Amino acid sequence: MIASLDGIVGAVASDSAVIEVGGVGYRVFMAPDLLARLTPGTQTKVHTFHVVREDAQALYGFGTAQELGFFALLLSVNGVGPKVALAIIGSRPIADLQLAIVTDDQAVLLGVPGVGKRLAARICLELREKVDAAGLAAGDHVAGQRGVGGEGEVVAALQALGYTLQEARAAAREAAGSATANDSLEERVKAALRSFGHA
Repeated sequence: MIASLDGIVGAVASDSAVIEVGGVGYRVFMAPDLLARLTPGTQTKVHTFHVVREDAQALYGFGTAQELGFFALLLSVNGVGPKVALAIIGSRPIADLQLAIVTDDQAVLLGVPGVGKRLAARICLELREKVDAAGLAAGDHVAGQRGVGGEGEVVAALQALGYTLQEARAAAREAAGSATANDSLEERVKAALRSFGHA
């Protein structure tokens, strides 16, 4: 499993780039915004998701661990393959996509090539349920450690969306400042996601 590549940028194409590491060139599929930031001949590091199938192997690259985690989360949805997941990630900032999923704003996903109404609905349904499940599970393990408004539940929900523990805790603390005792988990997660959007 190839988790990351740290090397020299070789050729850059419309959908991929070659990263040269130790004399070997790895073709990595990436979203257009990341490809636009790459300059041949310069050093770069990308987080990668290694897809291995019977007939082929492929690497998908991301600028942050957060994007990589969200990509893996998207792949857990039936009907979402690597190319569609990459197209979704490349369509908008991750925080916007996650907020759309949590709030069931399917219109955001419908603008992505390869995502129809049924798939957009499935993505929102399945990933929203995972966030809810993560929050409920967290409630059993972080009792006594939560901040005001169930900060532990929000942290677990953000981790389910692909954020690191450190990122999730920081966002949950920021969101807790404006939370009330009556806010639902969904409302608190949305507030935390908005803090990423302003970062």
